[in-house]
Formats: sequence, structure tokens, C-alpha cells
Amino acid sequence: MSPLDGMLYGLNVVFTYQNLLAAFAGALAGTVIGVMPGLGPVAGIAMILPITYSLNPTAGVIMMAGIYYGAMYGGSTTAILVNMPGESASVMTCIDGYQMTKKGRAGVALTLVALGSFVGGTISVAGVMLFAPLLAEVGIMFGPAEFFAIAAGGLLIFSRISGGTLAAGIFPMAIGLLMGTIGQEAVTAENRFTFGFNDLSQGVTLVAMVVGLYGIAEIMCVVESLRGQKKPAGVRLRDMLPTRTDWRRSWAPMGRGTVLGFVFGLLPGPHSTLSSFASYRLEKGVSKYRDEIGQGALEGVVGPETANNAAATSTMVPLLALGIPFGAITALMLSTLMIHGVQPGPLLMTQHPDVFWGLIVSMYVGNLMLVVLNVPMIGVWVSMLRIPTYIFLPLILLAAIVGSYSVNNSMHDVYLLLLFGVVGYGLRKFDFQLAPMVVGLVLGPLIEKNLREGLFMSLGDISIFYRSPIALGTWILVVIVMTLGFQRALLRRIFRMKVKKLQIEVDE
Repeated sequence: MSPLDGMLYGLNVVFTYQNLLAAFAGALAGTVIGVMPGLGPVAGIAMILPITYSLNPTAGVIMMAGIYYGAMYGGSTTAILVNMPGESASVMTCIDGYQMTKKGRAGVALTLVALGSFVGGTISVAGVMLFAPLLAEVGIMFGPAEFFAIAAGGLLIFSRISGGTLAAGIFPMAIGLLMGTIGQEAVTAENRFTFGFNDLSQGVTLVAMVVGLYGIAEIMCVVESLRGQKKPAGVRLRDMLPTRTDWRRSWAPMGRGTVLGFVFGLLPGPHSTLSSFASYRLEKGVSKYRDEIGQGALEGVVGPETANNAAATSTMVPLLALGIPFGAITALMLSTLMIHGVQPGPLLMTQHPDVFWGLIVSMYVGNLMLVVLNVPMIGVWVSMLRIPTYIFLPLILLAAIVGSYSVNNSMHDVYLLLLFGVVGYGLRKFDFQLAPMVVGLVLGPLIEKNLREGLFMSLGDISIFYRSPIALGTWILVVIVMTLGFQRALLRRIFRMKVKKLQIEVDE
């Protein structure tokens, strides 16, 4: 099926009342999740996850995607108005966005952010439409060795570049892999590491882990900082109209942010966050108004927000084409599809074209919905930010408990939720990264499956895992990324030795 035929087919899939409603509900819920402090997109999607079980797989994944890119936009609202990022990808937006608010230009910033998000997301969807089928054709040639290299190597790279030290990513990743071994073993169906608890035979529930790590832990962190929170001022509709100069200054950052975001979305790691940081640094380096960045410049707001929305869209490429998630959000989407019996990967386009093309077209429609929803409803989001924390924090906690319980109707999941909440809070206080733990739980069984299949095919010969060019190239890339710190230290040492040698020669 050509991309044009796929788009026409996807339009037929999306324009049903159920799928349109799923896209609208996802975009609306994602915006609310992004706006409200104390709940990020990962925890928000995890709490919506039980609802998607009652939908068909296409509607379910459309809703989850809508929550994701909706939260990317919603996070910028709090960053601009109250200097508090709704999620990590909006950290850079706080710098110039809040400065614009103090100058009385919050409305202009919010309008151009909405437009930038639409442009970045829409162009990135076109890239997904073109690149995912090409990658899927290559993925058909993959065997257990290649999938093991991509999954295990991607997980290692993800843990390395998630932020902080090497240990800050590797340690949570190891915990996630360990959690993935709990329960019935796939081949023999024997229980592992259940310690006599029958409830653990089904393994650790992904919803309980994610909502605990992100939702409960975030609530605890928000409670700590209640005194420092600001209440936003009102934004009038007439203040939201950009001037001609504003429009002219915005187009170039939008274009640069779109390209950066799309590239970062294809890589393992916190793509949305990294792309917004990279876009901000790029604007400071190439913009004609670089001297104003940091003091309330449009470039410092539009570029990063366009980049993180483009990255949120392009990260669907490795999920759809290879069936491998490179982030916590796509890991949740993978689990949802697998529960419905849909296996993302090279054969997704032929076996489930409704899911593949329906999701792609829904992202076009969802980005348009976000613009229509958010620009006229800025006043609503401002009012939501004025809700007292003693009201919305208990509501978030209640939703987290109900969502975790409803997956298996088991109090065991609620206990795990609270346990992971405490663990997530502790890890955050010590600057550990949480996303590698989630991705480790999802990819652990996939890594084990491909490892055992590869060993079975080669009769125990481990060379199968590095004989093929794809597997060997992946492991070489992993070694390069994992040793970046050592390489930098070695280069600095060589440089210092050369400088010292040159000084000695000059002195002589």
C-alpha cells in the first residue's frame, strides 16, 4: 500500500464516531494532564490505560497518542504562566516564557506555542508516514539476533543518555529488568520470584509501576513545594494576537525545531526533553535575536516547544516499524496493543493496516484539534491553575488508586502502586532516572525471548548475536555511547599532555 493509499485508508478509519471521539478525548485529557501540576503524561496515560481495554485497539492507541502530544502542549501553559513546567520537555520554555508573562505578553507566547506545536507535529507526522514503511521493510529481514541487539542495545543507550550519571540510568534499568522476570516463565510456565504470593504469578503490573513512579511520587514532590507555587494572572483574548514582527520571527525557529525534534524522536532516550534543550541551544547560536534569548524572546519559546512536539510524534516510527519502544510512553502503547493481540513491528502494516494508518491520520486530526481546543480555551486552563492544591491532589491520588485497581480488580496492584510511589520518590530525591525502569520492565521479556530463540537456533553458539552486520553495528554503537565519558576523559588527558609537552619545548 502506497503512502497516498494508506492516507486515504486511514481517513476512512479515523472518521468514525468512535475514533474521532477517542482522538478528541485524548487531546483534551492530555492538555488537562499537561496543565495540572502533579501529573505528567506517563502517569496520565497509565491511568487511562484501563479505559483503552474496553475500546478496539485502533481507538485505544489513538486516545493514548492524543494524550501524549496533548500533554506536550499543556505543559507549556504552566511553564509560561507560572514558571512551572507541566512535564520535563517544557523546562526550557520556562526561561523565556515566564519572562514574556512578566512583560504582559503571555497571550502571544501561548498563541505561537500552539501554532508551533501544530506545525512541528503535522510535519513530523508526514515524516512518520514516509519513514515507518521504509524501516518496516528493513525490519522484515530481522531475526532474533537483530531484535535482541536492537532491544538490549537500545535499552542500554536509553539508560545512558536519560540524564545524570551512568549509574543514575543503569541502576533503575536493572530494577526494571528484574521486575520483568517476576511471574510465569514464558516457555515452561513455571513461577519465578513469586515468593509464595499467587498474585505475583501474573507479574508486576505495568500500570501500578508507572502510576506509582510518576503519579504518586510526583504528588509527594508537589506537596513539598506547595509554598513556592504561583497563581497565574488572567489572559485576555485580545492580548493573544501576535504582531507582524512576531509572526516573522517565529517561522525560522519553528522550522529548525521541527527538524531537530523529528531526528531526536527516532533515537533512544528522553527525546522530547533532549530536543527542547537542543533547540534552545541552537537558537542561542544561530538566531538573529540571540542576545534577547533568556530575557523573553519568542525564539526561546517557539523553538523548544515545536521541537518537543515533533519528537513526540516521530518516536512512533521505531514503535510501529520495529515494535521496540524508545521511551516510557511508547512502552505503555506497546503494552496496550499487545493486550489487544496486536504486535507492532515490520508486519503491522500488512496484518493491522487499520491500526497503523489510523494512528498516523489521527495525529494529523489530533494536532488540528489541539489548536482549535487550546487557543480559545486559554482562560479555562488559567482557571484550572487556580484550583487549590488541596482539592486536585486528592483527586489525582484517587484516580491513581482506582486506575491501578481496575486493571485486575486486585488490591495487590494498589499495594504495588504505593510501594512504587515510595520507591519513585526515593529515586528522584537521589537524582535517579525513572524512565529506564519502565522501559526495562517492558523490554525485559522481549530481550529474554529473543535471547532464548537465538541460542536455540544456533545450538548455544553466542556468536549469532554479533555475526550479522545489523547486530554488529548496533553493538559497536552501544560501546561508543556507553564509553563516552571515558572517551572524553581520555581526550582531555591527551590534550593536556600535548599542551604540557609544548610548554616544555617552548621553555627549552
